[in-house]
Amino acid sequence: MSEITRMQELLYELRVQDVMTRDVITVSPETSMGEFGDLLRIHRMSGAPVLDKGKLVGVVSIQDLIQALEAGQIDQPVSDWMTRQVETLYPQERVIAAVRELTQTGYGRYPVVNRTTGKLVGILTHEDVIKGSLKRLDIDYRRQEREYHAIHSFFDDVASEDTHIVLRYTVQAKDFEHGGEASTRFKRSLQHLGISPQVLRRVAIATYEAEMNLILHTTEGGSIQATVRPNAIQIDITDPGPGIPDVELAMRPGYSTAPSWIREMGFGAGMGLKNIQDCADEMSLTSDPAQGTHLQIRFDT
Repeated sequence: MSEITRMQELLYELRVQDVMTRDVITVSPETSMGEFGDLLRIHRMSGAPVLDKGKLVGVVSIQDLIQALEAGQIDQPVSDWMTRQVETLYPQERVIAAVRELTQTGYGRYPVVNRTTGKLVGILTHEDVIKGSLKRLDIDYRRQEREYHAIHSFFDDVASEDTHIVLRYTVQAKDFEHGGEASTRFKRSLQHLGISPQVLRRVAIATYEAEMNLILHTTEGGSIQATVRPNAIQIDITDPGPGIPDVELAMRPGYSTAPSWIREMGFGAGMGLKNIQDCADEMSLTSDPAQGTHLQIRFDT
């Protein structure tokens, strides 16, 4: 079991639209590399999206500027130096997926586009992630100070031989737009029950990873059911299939059956089950290729 910080939890909770820079400085394909260099110096940035009649056609960076200077072609247009195969993010994606993408590719920035129209709506950098997370931490701290005396444990006020609450959430396959909503709703319910912040962090990360596995790897989706008792939280994640052919192999860090298009979205890195195991006090996984999968996770409270 790993100790989870609030900052780590926020990466799973926040969406790209919560931390991205919305006022984006852009250039056109006809902008000279010299003019692009002036923009970098004035605005202290390291790159910019390239728009042609409002459409994203490339990204140009400070590395491109350096190469143009070395080649003595500073007067050439941006279109001669920009990267045309642009990796993008969507506003509704979770920040954890964006961080994984930034880490895997080594890129310093990602344009953020509307999933439906493809229109540029922002840009995300490592700095945006840090600033947005710190801002949220400050907001959380102030809220907790206001609510500290109002929060109490539900179970302290109820006496019975077996007091428990069952919460159930349905997750649809390939529903990336709503990915993470079930785990967020579950976390909020636990907050109202007075579950400690450290347990909440571990539960939030584990259930997010389980939810995304249902979205990524199933054909019909599945369900997340949580049984909350005074001393423990048990979560059962089930789906009708396809099951996992080799459970032992699936538990190895980095192993993934996700296709390339899922990996390009920042998912399917092969760390989901390992992250769940690291967060939980106890975890068991049973799966049959013909009958589906049952993942059970327990957290002591």
